[in-house]
Amino acid sequence: MKYSYEYDIKYQEVDGRKKLRLFNLENYLLEVAGRVADELGFGIAQLHPIGLTWILTRLSLEMYEMPTHCDHVRFETWIESNAHMLSTRDFRIYSGSKDEPEWRLIGQCKSVWAVLDLNKREIANVFDMPMFENCIDGEIIDMSRVRMTTIPEPTGCVPHKVVYSDIDYNGHCNSCRYLQAMTDAYLPDYYGKAVRLDINYSKEAMLGETLMTNYLVTEEGVQYQLKNSNGETSCSAKITINALMQ
Repeated sequence: MKYSYEYDIKYQEVDGRKKLRLFNLENYLLEVAGRVADELGFGIAQLHPIGLTWILTRLSLEMYEMPTHCDHVRFETWIESNAHMLSTRDFRIYSGSKDEPEWRLIGQCKSVWAVLDLNKREIANVFDMPMFENCIDGEIIDMSRVRMTTIPEPTGCVPHKVVYSDIDYNGHCNSCRYLQAMTDAYLPDYYGKAVRLDINYSKEAMLGETLMTNYLVTEEGVQYQLKNSNGETSCSAKITINALMQ
């Protein structure tokens, strides 16, 4: 089964080029995923009382164009699979009007989620629970997985301290805040155009930690790594020009 939700892009969500910021777009995707989970009976409201919560582990996003302020956007989503302790949720993103019969496809996304045990701070195996029965649509969006590599000699390195406004209800740095820190550290000149984003979440960051945003600028795009004081990678990402639109 597929679910659709519609939003109007707000002025405070666009940048100086009047394009929706990538981390605000990611926030919409997380919002939609959460709404579906709530409707199906395994959202935060159901999981938190039993000491569990959803976390995003990986996201790949292809945008053919970026929305601007006041655009009316539709997010279509479904659960591709729940297997091997991971839930794969896919999205199609459309732009249009409440009154138009046809919507224009402007992007697609594949995201991978896990359920975190809040007490043990480790991934829990939950998909055999009754609440997860009969929720799989099964359609697969074919998106190649981009492999992240270590940045040996970064182009630049910018510190980011995890502060109050970064922390979400799970007690760690919100997924979108990593991406915000990355784009604050370095913004490619094609940002806001047709781009591909790949982002992997490896280790949660907590209040008061200082992360170093290492970035490497190449002809292909920009690669980012956020590392904690122990040298561990909390998050890694790539932003590239969408090859489908070249």
